[in-house]
Amino acid sequence: MAMVALRREGRRFGSLMSSNSINAARSSFISEDLAPQGIRSISTQIVRNRMKSVKSIQKITKAMKMVAASKLRAIQVKAENSRGLWQPFTALLGDTPSVEVKKNVVIIISSDKGLCGGINSTSVKTSKAFHKMTSASGPDKETKYVVMGEKAKAQLVRDSKKDIEISITEVQKNPLNYTQVSVLADDILKNVEYDALRIVFNKFQSVVQFIPTIATVLSPEVVEREAEVGGKLGDLDSYEIEGGETKGEILQNLAEFQFSCVLFNAVLENACSEQGARMSAMDSSSRNAGEMLDRLTLSYNRSLSLSLSLTHTHTHTQDVIISPLTRQASITTELIEIISGASALTG
Repeated sequence: MAMVALRREGRRFGSLMSSNSINAARSSFISEDLAPQGIRSISTQIVRNRMKSVKSIQKITKAMKMVAASKLRAIQVKAENSRGLWQPFTALLGDTPSVEVKKNVVIIISSDKGLCGGINSTSVKTSKAFHKMTSASGPDKETKYVVMGEKAKAQLVRDSKKDIEISITEVQKNPLNYTQVSVLADDILKNVEYDALRIVFNKFQSVVQFIPTIATVLSPEVVEREAEVGGKLGDLDSYEIEGGETKGEILQNLAEFQFSCVLFNAVLENACSEQGARMSAMDSSSRNAGEMLDRLTLSYNRSLSLSLSLTHTHTHTQDVIISPLTRQASITTELIEIISGASALTG
């Protein structure tokens, strides 16, 4: 009876320690131990995808820098040549930014696209500062805006929408030329009443430097008034007028032509500043992307090394723990064979 009971217990213990049970235990142990390794693999994959994204962004910023440099070279020649158009007017009429007038029209020149640093914000801040200064000088002073460019419009609409007289966009959609700008200047003169036009733009100095500038164009009435009182425009009377035109007509023609020339130069100067600022911004972005890529590469290599070390550790631990189970199974099998042989001899 004891031998039969031992045989029964041996068979039950052998079934418990069968190969299926051992494999199940092994698989459950492996799945539990390899869970951190799976998490580590996911983390490595995230870093790899982030590296691909940064590389793509770096390629885009480098391409945008090259495009901006190409456009800058083309516009810079035009801007330098256009400076000769408005300089004779300064010699004839003088530079009169401090003339007191009642109606000021501030013409803000900005870009339609972003990613060019703070040149648009600088123009808007300069315009707002001038508006605040003129408004504080007296209640009879009036200041209106003419906005050229989408970026300045987006900023002024927030708090100065009622002061915007005209909004012009897509000025640089086609290559800039004097005919195009003179048509815009004519439209502005026909639709606004002014004593002085204040053109706010960024004067190009170099790729990394631009100067916020306000150019002033006075109306013919103000020019004549200043000439009569002997101010900065007093030398105008020293010139002889030929032909049948009156002094007022000549001043009217001079004011219109001066405005178109100054506006043409201002648009080109601001376009140069825009491309130079975009070059600097894209260069900084490319360098930042390179630094981020270096950090991500270092993090990826560390994660990969740690993952490999964890895999080696898990494999070694698995062998150490599963080996006693395998030996116990072989001992049990031998014990069952001994019991079965003894039962056969006694049987």
